[in-house]
Amino acid sequence: MGRKIGILGGTFDPIHIGHLRAALEVAESLQLDELKLVPSARPPHRDAPQASAADRLAMVRLAIAGVAPLTLDDRELQRASPSWTIDTLEALRAELQADDQLLLLLGWDAFCGLPGWHRWEELLTHCHLLVLQRPDADAEAPEALRDLIAARSISDPLALTGPGGKIAFVWQTPLAISATQIRQLLATGRSARFLLPDAVLTYIHAHRLYRASH
Repeated sequence: MGRKIGILGGTFDPIHIGHLRAALEVAESLQLDELKLVPSARPPHRDAPQASAADRLAMVRLAIAGVAPLTLDDRELQRASPSWTIDTLEALRAELQADDQLLLLLGWDAFCGLPGWHRWEELLTHCHLLVLQRPDADAEAPEALRDLIAARSISDPLALTGPGGKIAFVWQTPLAISATQIRQLLATGRSARFLLPDAVLTYIHAHRLYRASH
Protein backbone atom coordinates (compact mmCIF):
# COMPACT_ATOMS: atom_id res chain seq x y z
CA MET A 1 0.00 0.00 0.00
CA GLY A 2 1.47 3.34 -1.08
CA ARG A 3 1.57 6.58 0.85
CA LYS A 4 -1.26 9.11 0.73
CA ILE A 5 0.00 12.59 0.01
CA GLY A 6 -2.16 15.69 -0.14
CA ILE A 7 -1.31 18.94 -1.89
CA LEU A 8 -2.77 22.32 -0.99
CA GLY A 9 -1.61 25.24 -3.10
CA GLY A 10 -2.21 28.93 -2.59
CA THR A 11 -0.54 32.29 -2.39
CA PHE A 12 -0.67 32.12 1.44
CA ASP A 13 -0.46 35.92 1.54
CA PRO A 14 -0.53 35.46 4.51
CA ILE A 15 -1.26 31.89 5.60
CA HIS A 16 -4.03 31.92 8.22
CA ILE A 17 -6.07 29.72 10.56
CA GLY A 18 -8.63 29.02 7.81
CA HIS A 19 -5.99 27.39 5.58
CA LEU A 20 -4.44 25.49 8.45
CA ARG A 21 -7.65 24.19 9.98
CA ALA A 22 -8.97 22.98 6.61
CA ALA A 23 -5.65 21.26 5.88
CA LEU A 24 -5.48 19.56 9.27
CA GLU A 25 -9.10 18.35 9.12
CA VAL A 26 -8.56 16.77 5.70
CA ALA A 27 -5.23 15.24 6.71
CA GLU A 28 -6.81 13.61 9.76
CA SER A 29 -10.09 12.47 8.20
CA LEU A 30 -8.36 10.95 5.16
CA GLN A 31 -5.43 9.61 7.19
CA LEU A 32 -2.87 11.30 4.96
CA ASP A 33 0.80 10.47 5.47
CA GLU A 34 1.72 14.01 4.45
CA LEU A 35 -0.03 17.18 3.35
CA LYS A 36 2.21 19.49 1.35
CA LEU A 37 1.47 23.22 1.44
CA VAL A 38 2.70 24.63 -1.86
CA PRO A 39 2.99 28.43 -2.00
CA SER A 40 2.51 29.63 -5.57
CA ALA A 41 4.91 32.09 -7.15
CA ARG A 42 2.89 33.91 -9.79
CA PRO A 43 -0.60 32.45 -9.75
CA PRO A 44 -1.86 32.60 -13.35
CA HIS A 45 -5.45 33.46 -12.34
CA ARG A 46 -4.90 35.99 -9.56
CA ASP A 47 -3.18 39.25 -8.73
CA ALA A 48 0.47 39.09 -7.70
CA PRO A 49 0.95 38.46 -3.97
CA GLN A 50 1.76 41.49 -1.81
CA ALA A 51 4.39 39.73 0.30
CA SER A 52 7.59 38.43 -1.29
CA ALA A 53 8.16 34.74 -1.96
CA ALA A 54 10.76 34.64 0.85
CA ASP A 55 8.32 36.17 3.35
CA ARG A 56 5.44 33.88 2.35
CA LEU A 57 7.72 30.83 2.66
CA ALA A 58 8.90 31.95 6.08
CA MET A 59 5.31 32.46 7.27
CA VAL A 60 4.21 28.99 6.13
CA ARG A 61 7.27 27.45 7.78
CA LEU A 62 6.43 29.19 11.07
CA ALA A 63 2.74 28.30 10.84
CA ILE A 64 3.26 24.54 10.47
CA ALA A 65 6.29 24.08 12.73
CA GLY A 66 5.70 20.91 14.74
CA VAL A 67 2.33 20.19 13.10
CA ALA A 68 2.59 16.76 11.50
CA PRO A 69 1.65 15.82 8.82
CA LEU A 70 1.74 19.35 7.33
CA THR A 71 4.91 20.08 5.36
CA LEU A 72 6.17 22.92 3.18
CA ASP A 73 7.01 22.38 -0.50
CA ASP A 74 8.70 25.35 -2.15
CA ARG A 75 9.12 23.98 -5.68
CA GLU A 76 6.79 26.54 -7.30
CA LEU A 77 8.84 29.38 -5.85
CA GLN A 78 12.03 27.86 -7.27
CA ARG A 79 10.56 27.78 -10.77
CA ALA A 80 10.99 30.70 -13.15
CA SER A 81 7.76 30.00 -15.05
CA PRO A 82 4.19 30.64 -13.82
CA SER A 83 2.80 28.28 -11.17
CA TRP A 84 1.02 25.75 -13.37
CA THR A 85 -0.41 23.02 -11.16
CA ILE A 86 0.14 20.39 -13.85
CA ASP A 87 3.92 21.02 -13.75
CA THR A 88 3.93 20.60 -9.97
CA LEU A 89 1.98 17.36 -10.18
CA GLU A 90 4.29 15.95 -12.88
CA ALA A 91 7.36 16.82 -10.82
CA LEU A 92 5.89 15.28 -7.65
CA ARG A 93 4.74 12.16 -9.46
CA ALA A 94 8.28 11.63 -10.77
CA GLU A 95 9.59 11.59 -7.18
CA LEU A 96 7.01 9.17 -5.79
CA GLN A 97 6.46 5.44 -5.91
CA ALA A 98 4.02 4.22 -8.55
CA ASP A 99 1.39 3.25 -5.96
CA ASP A 100 1.59 6.46 -3.92
CA GLN A 101 -1.66 8.43 -3.94
CA LEU A 102 -1.60 12.13 -4.74
CA LEU A 103 -4.65 14.12 -3.65
CA LEU A 104 -5.01 17.69 -4.89
CA LEU A 105 -7.16 19.76 -2.52
CA LEU A 106 -9.32 22.39 -4.18
CA GLY A 107 -12.03 24.68 -2.92
CA TRP A 108 -15.34 24.58 -4.77
CA ASP A 109 -14.68 27.89 -6.58
CA ALA A 110 -11.27 26.74 -7.77
CA PHE A 111 -12.75 23.42 -8.91
CA CYS A 112 -15.43 25.22 -10.92
CA GLY A 113 -12.67 27.26 -12.56
CA LEU A 114 -10.70 24.19 -13.69
CA PRO A 115 -11.66 24.48 -17.39
CA GLY A 116 -9.59 27.68 -17.45
CA TRP A 117 -6.48 25.96 -16.09
CA HIS A 118 -3.42 25.06 -18.16
CA ARG A 119 -3.73 21.43 -19.43
CA TRP A 120 -6.51 20.85 -16.91
CA GLU A 121 -7.72 17.65 -18.59
CA GLU A 122 -4.42 15.98 -17.63
CA LEU A 123 -4.65 16.66 -13.88
CA LEU A 124 -6.42 13.39 -13.12
CA THR A 125 -3.71 11.35 -14.82
CA HIS A 126 -1.44 12.36 -11.91
CA CYS A 127 -3.74 12.71 -8.91
CA HIS A 128 -7.18 12.43 -7.36
CA LEU A 129 -9.08 15.68 -6.90
CA LEU A 130 -10.42 16.35 -3.44
CA VAL A 131 -12.98 19.14 -3.59
CA LEU A 132 -13.75 20.93 -0.33
CA GLN A 133 -17.40 21.92 -0.36
CA ARG A 134 -19.30 24.10 2.06
CA PRO A 135 -22.46 22.46 3.35
CA ASP A 136 -24.34 25.58 2.17
CA ALA A 137 -22.94 25.47 -1.37
CA ASP A 138 -25.82 24.80 -3.71
CA ALA A 139 -23.90 25.97 -6.76
CA GLU A 140 -23.84 23.78 -9.84
CA ALA A 141 -20.61 22.87 -11.52
CA PRO A 142 -20.07 24.40 -14.98
CA GLU A 143 -21.17 22.35 -17.93
CA ALA A 144 -17.58 21.62 -18.98
CA LEU A 145 -17.12 19.64 -15.74
CA ARG A 146 -20.42 17.79 -15.54
CA ASP A 147 -19.45 14.81 -17.69
CA LEU A 148 -16.14 14.53 -15.84
CA ILE A 149 -17.92 14.53 -12.46
CA ALA A 150 -20.40 11.92 -13.66
CA ALA A 151 -17.62 9.66 -14.93
CA ARG A 152 -15.01 10.16 -12.24
CA SER A 153 -16.61 11.05 -8.91
CA ILE A 154 -16.69 8.70 -5.97
CA SER A 155 -18.92 9.22 -2.95
CA ASP A 156 -16.54 8.20 -0.18
CA PRO A 157 -13.12 9.92 -0.14
CA LEU A 158 -11.75 7.09 2.03
CA ALA A 159 -12.56 4.64 -0.77
CA LEU A 160 -10.14 6.30 -3.20
CA THR A 161 -7.74 3.71 -4.56
CA GLY A 162 -4.79 3.84 -6.91
CA PRO A 163 -2.49 6.77 -7.63
CA GLY A 164 -5.12 9.08 -9.16
CA GLY A 165 -8.01 9.48 -11.56
CA LYS A 166 -11.03 10.14 -9.34
CA ILE A 167 -12.88 13.11 -7.85
CA ALA A 168 -14.20 13.08 -4.28
CA PHE A 169 -16.08 15.77 -2.40
CA VAL A 170 -15.40 16.54 1.24
CA TRP A 171 -17.99 18.53 3.18
CA GLN A 172 -16.30 21.12 5.29
CA THR A 173 -17.47 24.18 7.15
CA PRO A 174 -14.57 26.52 6.43
CA LEU A 175 -13.69 29.26 8.86
CA ALA A 176 -14.84 32.56 7.41
CA ILE A 177 -11.37 34.07 7.29
CA SER A 178 -9.71 35.54 4.22
CA ALA A 179 -6.19 36.76 3.56
CA THR A 180 -7.73 39.89 2.01
CA GLN A 181 -9.53 40.67 5.28
CA ILE A 182 -6.28 40.17 7.24
CA ARG A 183 -4.31 42.43 4.89
CA GLN A 184 -6.99 45.14 5.23
CA LEU A 185 -6.91 44.95 9.02
CA LEU A 186 -3.13 45.24 9.08
CA ALA A 187 -3.07 48.08 6.54
CA THR A 188 -5.42 50.11 8.71
CA GLY A 189 -3.51 49.42 11.91
CA ARG A 190 -6.10 47.07 13.43
CA SER A 191 -5.40 43.74 15.10
CA ALA A 192 -5.39 40.45 13.19
CA ARG A 193 -4.81 38.45 16.37
CA PHE A 194 -6.45 34.98 16.46
CA LEU A 195 -6.93 34.97 12.67
CA LEU A 196 -3.47 33.55 12.06
CA PRO A 197 -0.87 31.82 14.22
CA ASP A 198 0.91 34.08 16.72
CA ALA A 199 4.29 33.20 15.20
CA VAL A 200 3.08 34.40 11.79
CA LEU A 201 1.68 37.63 13.22
CA THR A 202 4.95 38.28 15.06
CA TYR A 203 6.83 37.78 11.78
CA ILE A 204 4.48 40.17 9.93
CA HIS A 205 5.03 42.91 12.51
CA ALA A 206 8.79 42.34 12.66
CA HIS A 207 9.08 42.64 8.87
CA ARG A 208 6.50 45.42 8.56
CA LEU A 209 4.40 43.50 6.05
CA TYR A 210 0.99 44.59 4.72
CA ARG A 211 1.29 48.10 6.10
CA ALA A 212 -0.41 50.93 4.24
CA SER A 213 2.06 52.50 1.84
CA HIS A 214 1.39 56.09 2.90
